[in-house]
Amino acid sequence: MNVELVFLALVQGITEFLPVSSSGHLILGRALLNLLGLAPLTMTPAEELSLDIALHIGSLGAILVYFWRDIAMLLGGLRDTVLARGGVAARTLWVLIVASLPLVVAGLIFKDLVTEAGRSVGIIAVTTLVFGVLLFVADRRPSERGEIERLSFRDALIVGLAQCLAIIPGVSRSGICMTAGRFIGLDRPLSARLAMLMAIPAILGAGLLTTLDLVRSGDANFTAYALWGGALAFISALASIALLMKWLARQSYTPFVIYRVALGLILLGLLAANIL
Repeated sequence: MNVELVFLALVQGITEFLPVSSSGHLILGRALLNLLGLAPLTMTPAEELSLDIALHIGSLGAILVYFWRDIAMLLGGLRDTVLARGGVAARTLWVLIVASLPLVVAGLIFKDLVTEAGRSVGIIAVTTLVFGVLLFVADRRPSERGEIERLSFRDALIVGLAQCLAIIPGVSRSGICMTAGRFIGLDRPLSARLAMLMAIPAILGAGLLTTLDLVRSGDANFTAYALWGGALAFISALASIALLMKWLARQSYTPFVIYRVALGLILLGLLAANIL
């Protein structure tokens, strides 16, 4: 198994649900491999798409396993919605739908433009730093709510609009959702739980679009690289989620803030010294 594949798959899995930006870390990871003289994986466009899909599937699988009770509740909410029963489960499902809609619109309109323009170390350095500080400010607010069923549709829309900023590399989808959640008064575990559940439609949407691109390319076969990458992303993402939720049950987001600020400053220093 290729060392670069293991490295990038683990980076993706570990950072996908932490408030540090997985897309930014993948870009930095490839830059680090180049800096160390280790050439990134040489893959065909179809193989790159296969790996992308596999990493998404692995990450999604980790959420489904860890939050299986929530998934069962949401499926019950779907049933109750179809049967017009209403109830807590159905309302929770609609809260997540409302929170996810802005990203669907923003992704279709801006994703290609922002992704192409934003894949630079300079932009990642700035967004890592700025949104790290923003997370610190939000995390100082008092916690008012700890139950997802108490979220209003207005709260869901606020977090959903904030999630759109994650199209920019370095912002972090999970991080901006957690930040917005803390700003509207959610406690730390709920802000993280909401961010994780909102990842399900986000990952499904991204995976579907990538799958369509793969089918259009004429090579819809998963490669060995993709299968290994998906498995490693699943394992590392599951461990990452479990550790994060355990930490936030008693502690704050401060370690992630410190990491983001330190990383942002280091990157800006390396850029100023023309090392990157």
